[in-house]
Amino acid sequence: MVTASTADLVLTGGTVLTFDDRDTEATAVAVASGEIVAVGDVDHLVGPETHVVDLYGRTVLPGINDSHLHGAWLGAMWPNTLLTGMAGIEGEAPAGPLLPDAQARRAAILRTGDVVAELGITSYTEPGLGPGEDAGQTGCFSAAVLDEYAALAAEGLLRARVTVLRLFGELDGPSTLADFERGLGSPAPQGDPRWLNVNGVKIFADGIPPMRSAWIHHCYADGTSGHLLVDGDDLADREVNLRRMIDLAHRAGAQIGVHATGDRTIEVVVSAMADAIAAHGPAGRHYLIHGDLVAKDVLARLPELGIGLNTQPGISVTTAPWLAAALGDDVVRAAWPLRDAFDLGIPVCLSSDAPVIGPDWRQWIAAAAEWMGAEPSPELMRTLLRGYTVNAARQDGAESWKGSIEVGKVADLTVLEANPLTLAPADLPGVGVAMTIVDGRVVFER
Repeated sequence: MVTASTADLVLTGGTVLTFDDRDTEATAVAVASGEIVAVGDVDHLVGPETHVVDLYGRTVLPGINDSHLHGAWLGAMWPNTLLTGMAGIEGEAPAGPLLPDAQARRAAILRTGDVVAELGITSYTEPGLGPGEDAGQTGCFSAAVLDEYAALAAEGLLRARVTVLRLFGELDGPSTLADFERGLGSPAPQGDPRWLNVNGVKIFADGIPPMRSAWIHHCYADGTSGHLLVDGDDLADREVNLRRMIDLAHRAGAQIGVHATGDRTIEVVVSAMADAIAAHGPAGRHYLIHGDLVAKDVLARLPELGIGLNTQPGISVTTAPWLAAALGDDVVRAAWPLRDAFDLGIPVCLSSDAPVIGPDWRQWIAAAAEWMGAEPSPELMRTLLRGYTVNAARQDGAESWKGSIEVGKVADLTVLEANPLTLAPADLPGVGVAMTIVDGRVVFER
């Protein structure tokens, strides 16, 4: 913890929403050497060299953490997204990789740093980089991308903190047990884990329901039920191999994030995680990614197992008509049960999956409230904002040093033009980001 007689930066004259255990509110916050050194009473820390920012009634939040954002891919595509087509080609695939070389990879990551800084995002998770994508069509998910992140972190050029899940199969595609085991045994880049944290693995267990590639108990309109993406001689063998992957990663001490959307897939994943925890003891912050069709009884198991849920409300709202076409309106009404997840106390993370859709978290908080059908209230807004701050820090295993505004934690801060607790979620997208601060440094100011 930093001890300072004067602050480097003071924000005062507004509202500070700390998101600490008591949801304390204050009017000022002081920063020194990249850490928060005071909340509330800061006058004694103002010296001749202190940069004092008058908030003029604006609101300070903990830095926004998009816990599922493909940074290199976003930088290569922005301002286009997957659902709006590729840049300049009206939806057609590009002739070659988006990121063909080291220069392009670096430029894409740096561009994403600019994009997220303007949105108040101070941390994000790259959910899948590794050798399984070294021959991938886009070049956005290879081991070389991870190496470029490591180089930028070492040079102090990252504008947001980055967590990475390593990928030992194909993105949205198959993986083998042999490749997964080999990948687990390979070294990950080392450095300051507060800037680049590589301690997890991603497994693609299935596809997505609208493409009829999620493994489900029902039948799609064409009579099929989907399948697992993990390789095997038959469906039973694929399930065995998926369970082995989860057990191997758990025993290796890796955090496990599993792309699982079909109800049948999610049952197997949660069962496998529970078996691994029972056999080898608790481990790092495993979680379900997407969880579209998670059943209520399976959802109810997550709190006792310490399993999180990372979901994208913007995709829920956008793709609901596609899900209805594949499985019917009744399935849509039970899908993405956000309200149940919050009520159960599951550490839900809200995220974008950019560039599948855009990275603007304000829109997706509004989408989450819309999906839940919840009445606007300060309590609802706090709950949703925790999905982008406190809960996301927990998923990173970093709640001791980021995710809330408390003395001793890093000074990652987002300044909004208005207090979100006074607004309906539907109005949040219209609220401007005034300033973004990472590690005590202003990286964006409007």
